[in-house]
Amino acid sequence: MAQLRQTQSVENRHKLSNTLRNWLPILHSSLSDLGEAMSPFIDANPIIEISSGFEDSFEKLIPKKIGNSSVANTRTEQIEALTFVKKSLYDVLDEQIEAPLFPTPISQKIASFVVCNLDENGYYEGDSEEFCKNNAITIEEFEKVRLRFAHVEPVGVCAKNLLESFLFQLDSSDISDKVYPLAIKVIKDLENIYDYSNEAGFSEVMRVLTTFKNPPAIEYLEESAQVIPDLMIFFNDNDSIEVKLNDAFYPIINIDTSYSIEHDYVSQKIKEAKSLVDALDMRKATLYKVGLMIVEYQYEFFTGGAIMPLTLKTLADEFGHNPSTISRAIANKYIACDRGVYAMKEFFTTAIDEDVSNAAIKEFVIGVIKSENRKKPLSDMKLLELIQDKFKVQMVRRTIAKYRKQLNIAGSSERKKLYHLH
Repeated sequence: MAQLRQTQSVENRHKLSNTLRNWLPILHSSLSDLGEAMSPFIDANPIIEISSGFEDSFEKLIPKKIGNSSVANTRTEQIEALTFVKKSLYDVLDEQIEAPLFPTPISQKIASFVVCNLDENGYYEGDSEEFCKNNAITIEEFEKVRLRFAHVEPVGVCAKNLLESFLFQLDSSDISDKVYPLAIKVIKDLENIYDYSNEAGFSEVMRVLTTFKNPPAIEYLEESAQVIPDLMIFFNDNDSIEVKLNDAFYPIINIDTSYSIEHDYVSQKIKEAKSLVDALDMRKATLYKVGLMIVEYQYEFFTGGAIMPLTLKTLADEFGHNPSTISRAIANKYIACDRGVYAMKEFFTTAIDEDVSNAAIKEFVIGVIKSENRKKPLSDMKLLELIQDKFKVQMVRRTIAKYRKQLNIAGSSERKKLYHLH
């Protein structure tokens, strides 16, 4: 009997190990990328068939009782809010700050600084010298890392100017090696571009140049990548709040049972398929629990209030995981509610003095702009200075610009024009 118990224990540990091995990449992927994350497991298993929930109409999946929160929306707005949300340029770049391009802590710190100091067109405008001084590195080391953005999507961003952006894009183009030197010369002398019209290969250079993005972040000024929320949070008729998984958009795994399980190969593949199903269920259970905890800690937000301070460590302690694991688990995950669609990471704020969140900073921005001099509206840099002075926290201009846009507040030059009209 003891031998039997020991054998069962080993089998259970083996099953759990397989499930966990499958679970991590499945947990870390976004809902829209889930099928791609599962493909290595599926491609290697002939008894698995998979279908996608994306074929269904999303409108049919929206709970009928949505709409009883303090923030009113029309039916159309609710449908739009609960279907897709646009990723920002910064979200897309943040996802790429990892190995192999940025494998070390310092390279990731440099890359994050670069991304945090982009203007709205995607050009880098940060104070490199100040950063290098504060981190005891040379400008050469900094630039070596920054130039790796030539290999990041969208190609051309994080360059210092148009010339460098075009050089980034040139290295990723399909231009021939023979014409490449001419393209370099043309890009460095764009003002006199037609002086090279008689050069052999000029037509190919022009063909390639017309495919370049100018400004490099133009696609994020016009239309952004779409993502799908993992969770929906809404109020029922009795004013109780409910957390619902967007599980209808999950890939559906079907195990073909027509094979004979007497063969060792088939038996092994069935075990692997079941482990994959278990891993998918673990993803759902984990994110559902995250949703419940977000509602518990951020209940005021869902009833119309502000997001309260909440650290990843708090959630990690509840789960018994490392904060870095939780950070990866909520990355690229979104929650749909009556107030719109929000990235999960937005519910985790860095508190200032233990009781002030970035929601307080946003309220401060609203207040100072309401009372600003209409003849000389406050720039983002001036807002940054005021915030740092009041809250005693270090931030970057890009964060202020992001907050301002989230609050639907125009830039200083636009506000000046609007004030003049009124």
